[in-house]
Amino acid sequence: MTTVLLHAVTTLAFVLHIGAGVLGLASGTLAAVARKGGRLHRAAGTVFFVSMTVMATFAALLGVVLPDPVNLFIAVFVFYLVATAWMTARREPGAIGLPERIFLAAAVCLCAPFAILSFQLATGLPPLFRSTVPLRGPVLIAIYIFTLVLAIAAVSDARVVMAGGISGAPRIARQLWRMCLGLTLAVGSAFTAGLPRLLPGLDHAPLVLFLPQLLPLGLLIFWMIRVRFTGWLGHQALSSPARSSAHVFLDGAALHPAPDL
Repeated sequence: MTTVLLHAVTTLAFVLHIGAGVLGLASGTLAAVARKGGRLHRAAGTVFFVSMTVMATFAALLGVVLPDPVNLFIAVFVFYLVATAWMTARREPGAIGLPERIFLAAAVCLCAPFAILSFQLATGLPPLFRSTVPLRGPVLIAIYIFTLVLAIAAVSDARVVMAGGISGAPRIARQLWRMCLGLTLAVGSAFTAGLPRLLPGLDHAPLVLFLPQLLPLGLLIFWMIRVRFTGWLGHQALSSPARSSAHVFLDGAALHPAPDL
């Protein structure tokens, strides 16, 4: 009876995880290409946040039920990214609360094992854990990249908490890169982990299935340059006076233009 129940729960979790993931990919792509501040953009951003949260929750559940530390970590990291991005947009400029401090602790906890492992691999010390996959080549590069991204996220959270909030272009950039990175991880999971299981004759993901991840990564780079280095936020306010005194909407939440920190 227990085995039957576990199978039923696992199957339901898979269905909800995949369904939410497909919805997240569609809504995230729509939010990325829709006119910023428009009704379609706001609605797509809201659906993206909710669907990604559901997807990550059931991915974490599956990572525990069917022990898979990698999937569990990615699920937690994706939830962290979209949750902190959403919270950045919803919070008043220049203000923080308890959630920001909790997510700072979470970021440090996510980063610490990777930082230790990266240090051990770089110095030739025995690694933190044993792995069935050799920790060299592309795997080693991936570990270093994840460590760097996690360190950037943790430092960013620490700066926000220490400063008592964030506003202006840095606030928009913080939300955008976290949303775009969350979408990138979702695309990677779908095309390199999920899709190969559905295609007959594939025991691993071919190189071509890694290419779709370049789209959200390209959008991330584009928006970081546009928001931080082109004065896009000021142009938005000047080109739409009626909105400049109200809000600039990004990914389903109101972002108030404010002076840079």
